[in-house]
Amino acid sequence: MALDPDLTALRALGGFFVLRTGEPPDGRLPTLAHAYTARPAGESGGHDEVYADPVIFRARKVADSMRAPERRVAVSIAHQGLVARLWAVALGSAALYDHVPDLSPGLLRWDPDGGAPDELWLTEVRALPAEAIGEVVLEGHLVPLAGVLHERLRMSERLLWGNAGSALMGAVRQLDRWGRTHGRTDLGDRARGLAADLFAHPALSDTLDPATLRRRSCCLYYRVPRGGLCGDCCFDHPPHFDQPPHSEHPPHH
Repeated sequence: MALDPDLTALRALGGFFVLRTGEPPDGRLPTLAHAYTARPAGESGGHDEVYADPVIFRARKVADSMRAPERRVAVSIAHQGLVARLWAVALGSAALYDHVPDLSPGLLRWDPDGGAPDELWLTEVRALPAEAIGEVVLEGHLVPLAGVLHERLRMSERLLWGNAGSALMGAVRQLDRWGRTHGRTDLGDRARGLAADLFAHPALSDTLDPATLRRRSCCLYYRVPRGGLCGDCCFDHPPHFDQPPHSEHPPHH
């Protein structure tokens, strides 16, 4: 099936897989290319930070909404959410269309104040072979995103790549469940085949236990009030920790 301009087939998979196309209603929204290269430029604050420093804005939004007790917790959860969206769109497209849209950071506009599916807009739909998914998502987004979060916010690269591996396997599971429910078991097979190639990449190869598919690092969600453990957590029980005051947020720039 050829990609259509509205990526219509993705709508059946649910909002997390859907990708808006065309120009967003708010033409000021930054591209992900800008988000990956933005640097502090003095105090902005307020809504302007959505455009000036979208990564920091998103982390602060997550910290406030989830009452994250530490900056790194909010950044990890924000990172996992964006990465999961990118994997879902790309893997869903590859499974349904046998193509992936070109998700170059310069073509994707991002509203860090929004939620799925309205936070991402692909301004132009260009078809690429399904096998380009690693180049499109991993090299095009995950590498620069991990780089900026490590450099600017001192996030652990092991944690970030663990998030990426977990999110990829989560997209595979969702596609498999949807396919079984709707008589399309081929979708799960296709998704698993593509994921197997992606997990051969050095950045992802050690992120999950091959026997259990549980991750080997923790996303820190258990540190959110009443957060608990994720289904693929490396822990069997939430570790004990002394919760710091709720004042540690990603800084304004």
